[in-house]
Amino acid sequence: MSQAKVALNPDPDAYFSVRGLNAYYGDSYIVQDVSFSVNEGEIVALLGRNGAGKTSTLRAIARTSNPVLRSGSIWLQGESIHDKQDFEAALAGIQLVPEDRRIIPGLTVEENLDIARIAGAPGWSYERIYGLFPRLKERRKQEGTTLSGGEQQMLAIGRALARDIKLLLLDEPYEGLAPVVRHDIEKALIEVKNTGITTILVEQNAVAALKLSDTALILDTGEIVFSGNAAEVLDNEELRHDYLAI
Repeated sequence: MSQAKVALNPDPDAYFSVRGLNAYYGDSYIVQDVSFSVNEGEIVALLGRNGAGKTSTLRAIARTSNPVLRSGSIWLQGESIHDKQDFEAALAGIQLVPEDRRIIPGLTVEENLDIARIAGAPGWSYERIYGLFPRLKERRKQEGTTLSGGEQQMLAIGRALARDIKLLLLDEPYEGLAPVVRHDIEKALIEVKNTGITTILVEQNAVAALKLSDTALILDTGEIVFSGNAAEVLDNEELRHDYLAI
């Protein structure tokens, strides 16, 4: 895996910070000099139109093999992440829940939670995860891939929490969910926030994400064009029209 070249210093006052991030898919320049800082326990909405670079930014933070991080730095509680591989970033406390959820076929709900504990320090107990998502307890012996879409999303989040986690990265968690299920996910994320876990949320339903979040970051063609209070975006019709088409 290619490593980031020049590592900039972290924001000394931030729980999590990204500095001068530049990432590529092949020759395509996707994430362009992105910098931001996040406080502990915040929910951050990372927004933008399709193709703006939102998912690529999450994947770069989680240190997946694509996109390739060419330069910049990533810091979590003063620990460098940019020089790590994906499994090392996970051990440092960063957990990515991708859009496709990646529930493991052939394993039950509980076995999917078990698999998260194989390497590294365990996180939340079964009882705590089932308290957050009671439906998972009811279906704990059911194969994970046979769950509904909303239940699979709950399982994917629960599996992330089964590890020792400091930063939760969510990519399109509301995709395809009925409003009542989305409400259950939102309630769960507020509970996660109240435990002090920081969350960065990519979501096409920008209004729902903004109402849930403390801070908003808006990307346009791989660059940050807004960073500020989430309520500001809800109140700024011109900003929403220009960059979010809402």
